[in-house]
Amino acid sequence: MENEQQGSAEKGAFSVSRLLEERGVSRRDFLKFCSAVTAAMALPATMAPKVVQALDKVQRPTLIWLNFQDCTGDTEALLRASNPTVGELVLDILSVDYHETIMAAAGHQSEAVLEKTVKEYAGKYLCVVEGSIPVKDGGVYGCVGGKSFHQVAKQVCGNAAATIAVGTCAAYGGIAAAAPNPSGAVGVKDAVPGITVLNLPGCPCNADNLTAVVVHYLTFGKLPAMDSHGRPLFAHGKRIHDNCERRPHFDAGQYVEVWGDDAHRKGYCLYKMGCKGPTTFHNCPTQRFNDKLSWPVAAGHGCVGCSEPQFWDTSPLYRRLPNVPGFGIEKSADKIGLAFAGGVAGAFAIHGALNALRKDKGADHETTEGGE
Repeated sequence: MENEQQGSAEKGAFSVSRLLEERGVSRRDFLKFCSAVTAAMALPATMAPKVVQALDKVQRPTLIWLNFQDCTGDTEALLRASNPTVGELVLDILSVDYHETIMAAAGHQSEAVLEKTVKEYAGKYLCVVEGSIPVKDGGVYGCVGGKSFHQVAKQVCGNAAATIAVGTCAAYGGIAAAAPNPSGAVGVKDAVPGITVLNLPGCPCNADNLTAVVVHYLTFGKLPAMDSHGRPLFAHGKRIHDNCERRPHFDAGQYVEVWGDDAHRKGYCLYKMGCKGPTTFHNCPTQRFNDKLSWPVAAGHGCVGCSEPQFWDTSPLYRRLPNVPGFGIEKSADKIGLAFAGGVAGAFAIHGALNALRKDKGADHETTEGGE
């Protein structure tokens, strides 16, 4: 018991930067981390000093991570995060008191830790939920520690300062909520109405975005601005299509027609192969995955729109979108490509005509001078 009390006292005794320093993280690396997180939050570089100042003073917040109907993909993404590493996240930035996948305790011991944390830090801890919550038939389709997932969510999320729903399942119900949804799976906001929830959808959630949300909360004392779906604007304020490296090919009417064709090898647009980038809001092209190495479209597969509600029922993976919004009136990709090509051809024709006219004038001028 003494060790538990001592650990509880120690975890809030030092600031994040102090704890990082004690674990061998240099001040330079700490400042780089703050700059990277500032950029991830889409804040101007001038805000980096404020992030540094906040993490210099703030004490580690307590965090509870709940797993419900999920594939643990968001936890796997967290375990592979490199900015910061999961070790830095768990040991330095947060005090993760409960996470079934990475905690040492199990069974009754782990549930005792959960009860104790909720009681001691009520209204002060952050809660992260991974996976959907089944509510049909009294929630019998998902239970842990003798309680239904729904009961656990109401108890833990209901007493949290804020809840972050990571992954599409926690945000909207995800694959488990696909028709006919036999378990009555829903997202956190629908399962526990009235609480403060931020959604970080995606299959999986980008761990960098999660870190940015937490740092924003530590810096400003509140969750970042959100869109109508409860997603942070810094991560979901722009369409994938607007930042996609294949966008120039879309505008030029250059598309992959068959998987593995020459256009596919050349990196042409994947719209005709079912890419949902034009209707999906996420920062995948800029934030990327695997230490910012790549993302699905860069790897040659179209966006499936996994950060949008009900993508599993409304967006067949390999069926092309009927229309592409965002060009004044809705036009098909073919028409946009043809219009672009026609515009380019017209521009070259005009350019050629002007050059010819200049040459004619030049010739006339020389003739006139010669005649004089």
